[in-house]
Amino acid sequence: MEYKRLPNTDLDVSKLCLGTMTWGKQNTEAEGFEQMNYALDQGVNFWDTAELYPVPAESKTHGATEEIIGNWFKKNRKRNQVILASKIAGPEVFSSHIRNNMSFNKPNIDEALHNSLRRLKTDYIDLYQLHWPERKTNKFGKRGFIFMSDDPWVENFENVLDTLQGHIKSGKIRHIGISNENPWGMMKFLNASNANRPRMVSIQNAYSLLCREFETGHSEICHREDIGLLAYSPLGFGVLTGKYMGGIIPQGSRLEFMPNYKRYSSDECSRATELYYNLAKQNGLSLTQLSLSFVSERSFVTSNIIGATSLKQLKENIETHTVKLSEEILSKIDEIHNKIPNPAV
Repeated sequence: MEYKRLPNTDLDVSKLCLGTMTWGKQNTEAEGFEQMNYALDQGVNFWDTAELYPVPAESKTHGATEEIIGNWFKKNRKRNQVILASKIAGPEVFSSHIRNNMSFNKPNIDEALHNSLRRLKTDYIDLYQLHWPERKTNKFGKRGFIFMSDDPWVENFENVLDTLQGHIKSGKIRHIGISNENPWGMMKFLNASNANRPRMVSIQNAYSLLCREFETGHSEICHREDIGLLAYSPLGFGVLTGKYMGGIIPQGSRLEFMPNYKRYSSDECSRATELYYNLAKQNGLSLTQLSLSFVSERSFVTSNIIGATSLKQLKENIETHTVKLSEEILSKIDEIHNKIPNPAV
């Protein structure tokens, strides 16, 4: 396994990160334990979760994923071998069951962090992330920004950082990051940090062969400001494994489980997926190998978050860390991207 320094920290994280959002709904606790055991044995020392998980989010399963991880820590006593990331949920419709007011004010951050630490059965979280922006913006699958005059949000970047700094000083969190954030929000948080306020070290956004919008504005900030991308959905909800080609919905798959999730299911996504599949086949690779290797090799990617609903899938995903794409293959990928750019919303 290869490791990369999480920017502005002393933490070396595996270039593949274990995603956990299915544990507690699609996956049982026993299956979660099996995945954690295998991943750690393979050198995957970076795990990502959230108070919102598992998905689809609902009140009866809220926090179940963190509880499964906490139970594993209690049983195996290997907390010190894992670099653990979690998130406080922001104001999205599907997170409204967590708290009445989903802002990142001090009482909410204090409550969310306390509950996550309790469920995770740990005294600290290595990377604590803000799951969405508070303001109304083009987050999570909306392409263009449209100003909404009814947005009640008041700029509070300094206040959020001050609250997080208090928890860093107390030892409850070590570093902080953002998720589903736009370039403007990235720069505002970076500009608000100073000697007395912590710095965002990472951003967790969608990035894959079907969704490369991160390259437009975010990637330059990553390079120039030294902030790392934790890429989620590198397989486009499983679409970039090829298992949905031809309109097939395999039994037990995420698209069967979440049929209304259409982000990677457009005709354009299907056409692009077929072209990437053919490119992979021509070069003796699986589509999974092509897709994950492409993401892992980007210079602005610190770690590539892989999630699986079976141990077989997890093994295949982890094995891709040995695959290196040639310049010729990368050029062909760009040719396809230029024909069908960013088909996933």
